[in-house]
Amino acid sequence: MYLLSILNKIRQILLLLALTLCTYAHAHDFEPLLGQFSQMPSLYNPAATGLSDFIRIRGDARLQWIGIDNAPKTFSGTADMPVKLGKKRIGIGVMVQQEGLGLFSNLEAGLQASYKLKLLGGTLSIGVQGSYLNSKFKGSEVILPDDDDYHEGTDEAIPTQDLSGNKFDFSAGLWFDHKFFYAGISGRHLLDPSIALKMEGSENTEAMEYETRRARTLYFTAGSNIPIKNTLIELQPAIIAATDLTDFTGIVEMRARYNRFISVGIGYRYLSGISLSLGAEYKNFFLGYSYEYPLSAIAKASAGSHEIVAGYQLKLDFSAKNKNRHRSIRIM
Repeated sequence: MYLLSILNKIRQILLLLALTLCTYAHAHDFEPLLGQFSQMPSLYNPAATGLSDFIRIRGDARLQWIGIDNAPKTFSGTADMPVKLGKKRIGIGVMVQQEGLGLFSNLEAGLQASYKLKLLGGTLSIGVQGSYLNSKFKGSEVILPDDDDYHEGTDEAIPTQDLSGNKFDFSAGLWFDHKFFYAGISGRHLLDPSIALKMEGSENTEAMEYETRRARTLYFTAGSNIPIKNTLIELQPAIIAATDLTDFTGIVEMRARYNRFISVGIGYRYLSGISLSLGAEYKNFFLGYSYEYPLSAIAKASAGSHEIVAGYQLKLDFSAKNKNRHRSIRIM
């Protein structure tokens, strides 16, 4: 009976935490920060679109805290390409990210564009993004036991029906690309959107006062590609940091790439975990994997986090001689 009482208390705490996330808009929690962020820069900064002469497509799946029921799962995708308008060059792209956290799920889908300027021996990109946001709470899956002293099965403050809400948002960023390094700064969710959650299939919101918020967040990204003389090895340090001006998180990593084919890396997530990564490039394809071991007390319950990223890129020809010629992906 004593063990059952402890389990009930733990269940109550987790339920209250979930309700706090749903009901209040003041939680300083960050969006998923991918361990392989350097492979998908436009996910966090719309100015990182159209940086090369390639159509680039990337997809990422992150399964966090394996061994814990209803742990976060994140699926992300980006695609971008350069477009030449007269003598000017711009970048366009799309991004999508689906995040599941227990009974909650968040979706973001965005359209991106960036304008390029030559500056200080490199290229400065100015990017913007318009996004559609959707949040859901599976209230129909809430279980409220009423046969103990800690729960009320008829608590009106706890939603027992599915809730959903939508909102439009805006992000912007700057990106400087140089042959020796790159660096970018961006602001995501600049409208600080608050999403009202309504009963699915109903316009009646009088009895529902739930909402969730996407916190306005500032991101900084930087990295470099350092060839080691007289070898086929390149060192690729990278860093990403995020803050809502109250809390802070970030990742720093170091990769070593051999012959532009295979890479290995090690990373550190601020106060959270350490990671090992492997990557391989073959022709126009890329495949990467990373494993992150938690440094916090959650290591007692979880075997760590796994992440896989895959991508494809297609070279574009902007020369005047071939401006009307292109190859069909279908026959490659």
